[in-house]
Amino acid sequence: MASPTAIDVERLSFEYPDGRQALDGIDLEIPVGERVAVLGPNGAGKTTLILQLNGVLTPSEGTVRIGTLELGRETVREIRRRVGVVFQDPDDQLFMPTVAEDVAFGPANFGVRGGELERRVTEALEQVGMADHAHRSAGHLSAGQRRRVALATVLACRPEVLVLDEPSSNLDPVARRELADILGGLDTTLLLVTHDLPYAAQLCERAVIMDKGRLAADDRVERILADTRLLAAHRLELPWGFALPAPTPDR
Repeated sequence: MASPTAIDVERLSFEYPDGRQALDGIDLEIPVGERVAVLGPNGAGKTTLILQLNGVLTPSEGTVRIGTLELGRETVREIRRRVGVVFQDPDDQLFMPTVAEDVAFGPANFGVRGGELERRVTEALEQVGMADHAHRSAGHLSAGQRRRVALATVLACRPEVLVLDEPSSNLDPVARRELADILGGLDTTLLLVTHDLPYAAQLCERAVIMDKGRLAADDRVERILADTRLLAAHRLELPWGFALPAPTPDR
């Protein structure tokens, strides 16, 4: 029996006010629990796509469904609870006096109060290994720690879908590995927007390539990364010496 659908995007198009067509007829279905890497050059429409998924931007044409709920004016608040986005720059999500207050902000905004709010903050910080820093200012943390706290701010809302925009950018190798270990242990549908192809291979079983607002490829991640001609056509490149993951059976 087919898995239930976490994300269902149909004929999705979006045009910015200046007339730039950022998305052009995107169709994308992601089953519950799947981990999908969204790859592509700068300007491909990747960030525009993820901002459609929780209603920051709304389609010019087409539909977005999270589970069975279609994005619209009446559903956008619930969609934002279901779809948690971790942005590339932690400063977009960390602005309270302490780490604990940062993590509490999201669920409190969705109406969580009292002991339940405290439990969510504690659990989220424990998930990312930052419980000992709850009462510190995020401004005093390393880049890797700040990225993990930003992740905790989203996990505390208990989303059904987790979207990460360039999560490995500007991290040293240890912080990069620590974050990958955390993400690998999460039991949630995951959409990973990245230029970091080895990170995509490590964390995702499926990859799509976007270019010029369209989907150019959709396949198992190891097949996408093994196709050097495809990668080159969309300005993507594996680092020298990277060993591709072993092939896995077809679904």
